[in-house]
Amino acid sequence: MFNEVIYQKAKTWLNSPECKVKAVIEYIRQKGFLREPQIEAIEIYLFLKLAGQNKPLWQLLSEGFFSKNEDLTKLHMSQEAREVFERSTPARSLFEFVRQQNNNTALTLSANEKLLAENASTIDFAEVARKIFYGVDYADYLFSLPMGAGKTYLMASLMYLDLYFAQTEPDNKLFAHNFLVLIPSGLKSSIIPSLRTIERFDPNWIIPEPTASELKRMIKFEVLDESKTAKKSNKAKNPNVQKIARHQPFATLTGLVMIVNAEKVILDRLELGKQQELIEKDEDEKDHRANELRAFIGKIPNLQIHIDEVHHATDDEIKLRQVVSKWNNKGNVNSVLGFSGTPYLGKKEKIKLAENVAFESLQITNTVYYFPLLQAIKTFLKKPTIKETERGLTSLQIVRRGVEDFYSLYGENGGTKEYSNQTNAKLAIYCGTIERLEEEVYPFLTDELKINPNKILKYHRGNNDHPQPKDSELEFKSLDTAVSRKEIILLVQIGKEGWDCRSLTCVILSQKKDCPSNMVLQTSCRCLRQVDKGAEETALIWLNEDNAQILQKQLKEEQQTSIAEINSLSKTKQTDKVQRYSRIDYLRLPKVDFYQLKVEYDTITTDGRLDPRGCLSALQTDDYFNQAIIASRQLATNQDATRSIISTEQGERASFSRWLFEISKGSFGNVSLSDLRQFETELRTMFERITVATNGERYFNELYEQTEIQARIRLAFHCKRELQTKSEIIPASARMLIIEKLQAVTKNDKLFPSEAEVQQIIDLDKSGKTIDAALAAQREAFKQMQETLKAQGMNILPNVEIDFSPAVKCKDKTFHFLPYKFDSSLEQDTWRDSLSLQQFQDCNLEVYFNGEKDMTDFRIKCYTDGNKYVGLYTPDFLIIQRKDGAIHRVLIVETKGKGFAEQTAFKRRRRFVETEFLRMNNEKFGYARFDYLYLTDADTQADNLIKLNDKIQQFFCA
Repeated sequence: MFNEVIYQKAKTWLNSPECKVKAVIEYIRQKGFLREPQIEAIEIYLFLKLAGQNKPLWQLLSEGFFSKNEDLTKLHMSQEAREVFERSTPARSLFEFVRQQNNNTALTLSANEKLLAENASTIDFAEVARKIFYGVDYADYLFSLPMGAGKTYLMASLMYLDLYFAQTEPDNKLFAHNFLVLIPSGLKSSIIPSLRTIERFDPNWIIPEPTASELKRMIKFEVLDESKTAKKSNKAKNPNVQKIARHQPFATLTGLVMIVNAEKVILDRLELGKQQELIEKDEDEKDHRANELRAFIGKIPNLQIHIDEVHHATDDEIKLRQVVSKWNNKGNVNSVLGFSGTPYLGKKEKIKLAENVAFESLQITNTVYYFPLLQAIKTFLKKPTIKETERGLTSLQIVRRGVEDFYSLYGENGGTKEYSNQTNAKLAIYCGTIERLEEEVYPFLTDELKINPNKILKYHRGNNDHPQPKDSELEFKSLDTAVSRKEIILLVQIGKEGWDCRSLTCVILSQKKDCPSNMVLQTSCRCLRQVDKGAEETALIWLNEDNAQILQKQLKEEQQTSIAEINSLSKTKQTDKVQRYSRIDYLRLPKVDFYQLKVEYDTITTDGRLDPRGCLSALQTDDYFNQAIIASRQLATNQDATRSIISTEQGERASFSRWLFEISKGSFGNVSLSDLRQFETELRTMFERITVATNGERYFNELYEQTEIQARIRLAFHCKRELQTKSEIIPASARMLIIEKLQAVTKNDKLFPSEAEVQQIIDLDKSGKTIDAALAAQREAFKQMQETLKAQGMNILPNVEIDFSPAVKCKDKTFHFLPYKFDSSLEQDTWRDSLSLQQFQDCNLEVYFNGEKDMTDFRIKCYTDGNKYVGLYTPDFLIIQRKDGAIHRVLIVETKGKGFAEQTAFKRRRRFVETEFLRMNNEKFGYARFDYLYLTDADTQADNLIKLNDKIQQFFCA
């Protein structure tokens, strides 16, 4: 498929020197909040945005951007066709595209490839490329991810990334400034979940602070859902227009996110003519309002449009493309990003090549990324068991079996399974009509199956005979919260798409038309969303024969898989897991009170005038010149050295044009080649100064800081800005364990202590006995056993020492959760050594491992002397001393291997903690509350033990 070619090209680019966003991708991966398909989609997006310059796909294809330069001499085609493909870049690119769509690697041509080869001399390949990609003149990309993969979070990620780059280069047209989100269905209720999901997104997952918070404050949301004429207005009668109008002037508008229902608003009062042309009705006030809104949105500059749940080739999509094209003609559309669960069409689409010549395609051609449903189930969605019923079972019999199966698998303690976020497992039964829900299914559940009515939610819009159940809307919105204890949800024409309930674990479709036929796949998959990240979760789907056949067909057409293949996934061997336990309550471990430095940033434009010529003239390249001195002497030690001062060090071959291109490329398009050419005299003089001439060629002089000089040249084309900072010291309170219900983790050799020791500790905690009392009881029991055996004539008795392991014995001084995960032997040695020290015991200290950053709140915001943010610091250990039940003193202990100790980022954070953090906290508390100890494996274990003992003696026991 074409998207696979794009994926490979993007990976090559990401690993090349031309890629300037490696740090962004590395940061996103390091944060660990986005899933792999979301990160891969971001990589594809940045590749097309930066390397592809945000061009339409047809243009990139025609220019040979995706060409693999396959050897055509071996393929079975005529010499005439081969010459056309060799001579014409659009022809060759289109031919390769068709081969890629068919995944054809054979020498024999497919039917579509033959059509191209046999008609090569008559086809306008550039025009065909336009048709293949729907004839649009803007970037139009489709990302195909299954339900539950986080499409809305992906939307938010792409918005924030564009805003991030736009702030860096405000005049660069590559990056969007404002956004329009089109929700999937005609239901107004789909708007609010989309809005909340985008609002909930934390930009710090993809962009470092303080920039992330600045961008978050920049975002402004407008929900364009008003259908009635606004009253008491002297500006506009259309309330949606009024919402947009208040953000004027548009020329400087940045950060506006409009969320709107395309069917009800954008496409309202539009029709298609016989030739599929767009017709704007203009007959009444409703027509005028709809046209006015479209015209107003078309004025928003640098607009990126996000379309959720793209349904290709429908009349609505054809109309929408034409609306967007009209906006694009005004120069305001940056790009269109579509999101869909499948890259496949319901039926083949014909694309005309020439007169009486066309080829067919089953794929949505502008798909740039595809993550299949099957792969999502393998990696992060719940693994479902899909049960198909054969003919002979009635609808209610299927409901009975599904309900019994649900409670058998997920019933717990008189209710249903509880996830770590305290939501309980739920079952959704879809009913085709309100009458069926109220008069058949609900009575069957309560009367026949004896289900408590309080555990059932009936949710529908109501009719004359059965009004909407009281408070059902609020209950429905609360289902995925710990407040809701509902276990069975009965639905009519609701919850097919746009419903995000992660605790939904089972779905029943017991008869035909329980949901629309074209939505059986979406409805069945409602229960697959993952609740606990990284956990192995399962789901259950019960279908009657009709719905099973429809699902099988849709899985084959849209996902290239089957019910049998999905069911086989749930039977795969599960990875061994180790349960984790919190001991915060047992230890009565208080929060750590401390003070953080808070720095706020504000960018001020100090000089809005652009003066490239003046800046370039003032740029002194000698300021970036590093002169070298070479000292040479004979072997005799009493001879003075001869010193030579060199002013040139020949580097790579230099080209003035190539140099200008590198400067332009480094600006992400903000400084164009034409901009630079206007100052060719100044730049050529500079170029000759930083290069050397040899044999008629020029070479870069490596003694100049070439990268810094290029950066200074780019700055000459920017307004002067100044970063103002405001800092304050604020109180903070941190929990050493922020996860209340810990999930099992994959068994590995880094976990400590052993599973047997963990169980002993948990049992001792529950018993309420001290270590000494528990040992005494065990020794007494063993003594009685020996006496019993002796009385029975057994004189040779086993000599067994009854004792607990060191890890169990120290349980009241450590292990706020179990087991710990030590990433190095140095960490484990430090933990063990601290507990063994006599000073540690005499001063009544406790030691807690803080090194799992996702488990703790105690993380220190670090800054340089100039208040530049350098990241969060998560120390490995906290050794604490209590006073009157509260934490009185804290020794922060950091352990580092040699390979990590010299990392620049770590050194900056360590310096901040050792100096500013200790100073400001100890001043604020009025005594030495915090201290810091740094241990490295470059020293011996004995040396580290001495350092630790001395620090404990000095800080806690002096």
